[in-house]
Amino acid sequence: MDHFIEQIQTLSKRVNRLKNTIATEEATKTSIIMPFFQVLGYDIFNPEEFLPEFTADVGIKKGEKVDYAIMIDGKPVILIEAKAANQKLDKHDSQLFRYFGATSAKFAILTNGILYRFYTDLDEQNKMDSVPFFEFNLAEPRENQIVELAKFRKSSFDVDSIFSAASELKYLNEIKQFLNNQWENPSDEFVAFIISDIYPGKKTKNVIEKFQGLVKKALKQFLNDQVNDKLKAALANSDEEETAQAKEEKAPDVPEDPKEEHNAPQIVTTEEELEGYVLVRLLLREILDPERIYYRDNLSYFNVLLDNNIRRWICRLGLNTSNKYIQFNDEGRTTVYIETVADIEKHRDKLIKVAQKFL
Repeated sequence: MDHFIEQIQTLSKRVNRLKNTIATEEATKTSIIMPFFQVLGYDIFNPEEFLPEFTADVGIKKGEKVDYAIMIDGKPVILIEAKAANQKLDKHDSQLFRYFGATSAKFAILTNGILYRFYTDLDEQNKMDSVPFFEFNLAEPRENQIVELAKFRKSSFDVDSIFSAASELKYLNEIKQFLNNQWENPSDEFVAFIISDIYPGKKTKNVIEKFQGLVKKALKQFLNDQVNDKLKAALANSDEEETAQAKEEKAPDVPEDPKEEHNAPQIVTTEEELEGYVLVRLLLREILDPERIYYRDNLSYFNVLLDNNIRRWICRLGLNTSNKYIQFNDEGRTTVYIETVADIEKHRDKLIKVAQKFL
């Protein structure tokens, strides 16, 4: 799984580098779409497995072509309709809809190389749903989405298991979309529901409008409070642990950044530090349950810990300075300077070696 994650991340970097220079559908196919399915384990040069220009006769129309079909035992199981990277997908699902009903395929994918929309027939058998049950953004891959995407790898592909999970995915995504919409612009019905146990009077239109802004503000404050509480819990450390840490360990001798502010020091966990933490978790998935990996921030550096134990720190990240570094908890407390957070990936083997000594 770790190797698959690395491959997706590498392809993602390629997409972000090329997406503004790819102008045609053919260029999109060869530079992004075919490599994407190659990462999924398919032999893109074997027409018995990955067939280009698959014929899907639709009614009286003969010779209709689907860009690609993934074949199993001579039958299509996944239809793939490709568009250029600079095209939006909203107007192209009707074509794939026609193809789906004319074949035995159980899944269909509409893509412009960046977005991949996965369809099946949950609502009506042999009729492609109008809403995808899963959408993957290759330009911004998320860990939970990569896990779902992995089900479509050749090595683990199973029609029945994916179809069973598709219903849950579909409704999960629709719920998330609903919540996102309410977050940005709460509807009258949502506001009325929220205040039903708070405001005893009649929920007139004027009352709803009065509470609309308040509900939106409350939602944002609630989420901020939840995030802050979790950050405080993660950063919490007893005086005894801090004292032991100060006695046992010293931060690496790193040149100070003259731009840093020393007058009013306070711990601020930055986006780069969180990005580094997530990357370390991903790199250690091969040997560790990610839930066992925690972080604690302090003024000098950012700790990545095993089991939230300060004595079992795996590495320290110094990212809030012009001289960025990663320090490993090995015998020599090796410190390596890096240019960007992404450079942490180059030290995957070292991270695994350090983490293994705690297992």
